[in-house]
Amino acid sequence: MAGRDENELEDVQLLGSQGTTYDFNYTPEVLEVFENKHPSRDYFVKFNCPEFTTLCPKTNQPDFGTIYISYIPDVKMVESKSLKLYLFSFRNHGDFHEDCINIIMNDLIELMDPRYIEVRGKFTPRGGISIDPYCNYGRPGTKFEKMADQRLIQHDMYPENIDNR
Repeated sequence: MAGRDENELEDVQLLGSQGTTYDFNYTPEVLEVFENKHPSRDYFVKFNCPEFTTLCPKTNQPDFGTIYISYIPDVKMVESKSLKLYLFSFRNHGDFHEDCINIIMNDLIELMDPRYIEVRGKFTPRGGISIDPYCNYGRPGTKFEKMADQRLIQHDMYPENIDNR
């Protein structure tokens, strides 16, 4: 199979750019997509962002966590550098952990219209408690809607041992 030609990537502007600007305020418009070359196949794409930061909306103190994004693409896929810059843009965004996770998922649904997506956060403890929100979405009227229901029900049936807290 041949690689991508330059015309397929004309909308991808950030990848390879040496003059990257890092915006410290929530910037969903930085997200870019490219065409899925395998739309006839269901497969997962996973991203882990272990250095996610945002601000507590009440105290303005930084919150640190890892963001896990898994999705089954349809026609469009998110470009990874733009995703990195997007997640970085939460640095000065003040919202609760649960809100950040849902905002990320909503923005990615609007951007790509994936068949299925789930976003999970694992935040470091503050005040002696950690918060690990999870949300997902399956395209309505498809097997992915049922998959989302099932994964939501079972998402924490077998929680991992946490030894870093």
